[in-house]
Amino acid sequence: MKYLSILLVAFGIFLNAQQVNKTDSNKMSSDTLKVDSGEKDSLEIYKPTINDYLVKKRFSEKKIFDTTFAIEKSYIVTQYNKKDNFGKIQYANVGSGFQNLMYDKNSAQNLTLLPENKSFCIIGENDINYYDVKTPTTTFFYNNAMKNGGQLHTTYTQNVGKNFNFAIEYMGLRSQGLYRNSLASSNNTIFSGHYISKNNKYEAYAHYIHQNVNNQENGGIADLDVFLSGDSRFSNRQNIETNLSGVESRYGYRRYYFSQEFSPFDPAKYPFKLRHTIYHQGNKYYFSETTSNNLFFNSTSIDGFPLYNKKFSNDLSNTFSLVWDNEKFKLDAGFRHQYITFGNKNAYPVLNIPGYFKEQRFGAVGNLQIKLLDKIRLKSFLEISKGSEFGNYLKTTNQLVFEPVKDYLVEGRLNFQSAYPSFNYLVNSSHYVNYNFYLQNPNNETVTQIGGTLKLAKWFDSQVFADYYRIDNYTYFDNFSRPEQSSSSLNISQIGGEATAKYRKFNLNARVLFQKILSNQDLLPVPDFIGRINLFYQASAFKKAATIQTGIKVYYFTRFASREYSPMLSEYILPGTNAGSIGGQPIADVYFNMKVKRMFFYIEGQHINQTFMQNKSFTAPNYPIYDFRLNLGLVWYLFH
Repeated sequence: MKYLSILLVAFGIFLNAQQVNKTDSNKMSSDTLKVDSGEKDSLEIYKPTINDYLVKKRFSEKKIFDTTFAIEKSYIVTQYNKKDNFGKIQYANVGSGFQNLMYDKNSAQNLTLLPENKSFCIIGENDINYYDVKTPTTTFFYNNAMKNGGQLHTTYTQNVGKNFNFAIEYMGLRSQGLYRNSLASSNNTIFSGHYISKNNKYEAYAHYIHQNVNNQENGGIADLDVFLSGDSRFSNRQNIETNLSGVESRYGYRRYYFSQEFSPFDPAKYPFKLRHTIYHQGNKYYFSETTSNNLFFNSTSIDGFPLYNKKFSNDLSNTFSLVWDNEKFKLDAGFRHQYITFGNKNAYPVLNIPGYFKEQRFGAVGNLQIKLLDKIRLKSFLEISKGSEFGNYLKTTNQLVFEPVKDYLVEGRLNFQSAYPSFNYLVNSSHYVNYNFYLQNPNNETVTQIGGTLKLAKWFDSQVFADYYRIDNYTYFDNFSRPEQSSSSLNISQIGGEATAKYRKFNLNARVLFQKILSNQDLLPVPDFIGRINLFYQASAFKKAATIQTGIKVYYFTRFASREYSPMLSEYILPGTNAGSIGGQPIADVYFNMKVKRMFFYIEGQHINQTFMQNKSFTAPNYPIYDFRLNLGLVWYLFH
């Protein structure tokens, strides 16, 4: 009671709350409560509920803190990048990245430097969380690591008065790994804030993020026959020799962001706004060695050249927009100016490798959202820009969702992008002669996507989807780690679905994807089928003081001739003449999850089938996936 009174004095909020008698629990609303103290005085006591703790992205609607115990959440909180990684396969060590098993265009690589294997936990400018909480709030996400280390992701957020919120987030990961020279060490720090004036005419968002993704690169297993022999001497993976030692790749990512909106008129009558957004983002990629590894990289060295590569990119962006922000109709259109630089630190003039690119870009951006009769929703985005160095850029995404019958949703999508290849494809300088390249005057890579999704809530809470991609000037690394562009289009079809069936306290969740490379199959080897099935039991336990989930899930993809991993570039390259195949082996996990109030425990026996059969599963040729391990996770929400 005393604590709640302090909150009243500190914040002075909830003026429109519902007044109820504290003895009449049947009348309590899910909204913030004003509780009658039962005494004849002026004291009013406010009791926050979960609906008073909100989170949003920059251009999304506010949502309540997700403290549910849905099985879909377990796919996310147990992963180091806090995403459902269906369609990917993880390396043997936590934090060492993934290989994509399905085509998925990552827009974060547009007009910037971002190697593929460093991209899986990068947080974009529109992915930052902003909060609105009635009391100070702390969240903890913890997972153990491979051999030594762990990962902690924690957030503290607090409102200062009714109009300003700040948040501090930190993620730290360190995992030694089971194999030699496979240490992963990453961290990110985020400061964010959100302010809205008392008259609702001015609103501002700001954040700063500093992120590092650092990995030792061991080049994979030196002798696969040793790994596959089943010899008990090598059950300790430290006894297996790897190809590289003293090799490291590091990626740094930093961004300052500020966005503000002003309503010159009464926003309740005229939802017209002026918006200004400015940010500066810097990316750096380093690759370093302590000694030359000419045999592994199959190249001679250049005398006097340093044993490291350094690349960087910077983007200073300014956008001015006019905004009409109505609940049923939202439109913003504006002008954008960018100053972009890309540098190759150790340029080698003798080989005509340039060291520095810069340009000023001018363009326009626009967003449109329409809601009709609560049955139809249209979202469209368009961005166009022109520059002298990196060419023209065009991106548009379009989504139409309608509900012809209650609980049946139909979604159609049409997306198009024409952009310069990611900067990691443009140049590279190295003391290895064969790893110096310059992709001169590349064409824009254009991606057209047409697809749709049908959601059937009454049919096992299921959904089915289909997508078709056409990619012109597809940019890739050949088997010599050199960038190339395809002269003919790459065509891809994807069909899949997900459903959950329930019988009493037993549940079955399944997700499948069928994909086919219709042309130029050799340029993007992927499995034809990816599937995940999860059979689990969920019920109350310990006299309803807790809820438990326990079950088994199996992940599987068909065997295919995989791309190889290039540790120097942190990219995937086409296989050589002796291509290694991966897949065709199930990966089974058993688990026990438990929720006690707002604390969640996750215990997973990952790759359980490796305890009775040999590990023959790989992420990429020469890179085995993890052996059996006990993955321990903790999630804790504290609403102080």
